[in-house]
Amino acid sequence: MSDVKKAALRARALAARAQGGDQNALDRHLIAALAPHGGKVLSGYWPMRDEADPRPAMEAHDGPVCLPVVPGKAVPLVFRQWNGEALVPGSFGTSHPPDSQPVLRPQVLIVPLAGFDRQGNRIGYGGGYYDRTLQLLRKTGDVTAIGLAFAVQELPEIPAGPFDEVLDLIVTDCGVIHPLR
Repeated sequence: MSDVKKAALRARALAARAQGGDQNALDRHLIAALAPHGGKVLSGYWPMRDEADPRPAMEAHDGPVCLPVVPGKAVPLVFRQWNGEALVPGSFGTSHPPDSQPVLRPQVLIVPLAGFDRQGNRIGYGGGYYDRTLQLLRKTGDVTAIGLAFAVQELPEIPAGPFDEVLDLIVTDCGVIHPLR
């Protein structure tokens, strides 16, 4: 997909996201989607701007929780265990656990996104971090990628490129979407 088309789709989805959604419903749906994954290592994220907030579901998770760290440009993410301690500022306005926390390999990832479609494609913020990370994790074992968004962020179609990794599930404030593939 051309960078111009991707940028236009991203802008459209982010404008819709600014309208918000029902965070309480989103929490309920995400907690239910994570229930079968009890005991597994879960990666969430610390929300920025008006992103859908995974923290209530992360707190309810029965198992280890970690947060992503951006170690550098154009490389996969690293995940550090998070037990509720204060976070430190990271790259691109992110927040993550301090370097003293151990690195974990997530088995389930809550993936932030700008937009999604019913086929499980997503548009992120343009850095390719989650695509690189999911590709690496899927080569080394089972992993479930759960996109988290408000329903208004849905796009009719996102053309997927050869390096784009699809989501296994999408959770919105209107329910759980099982991608059509």
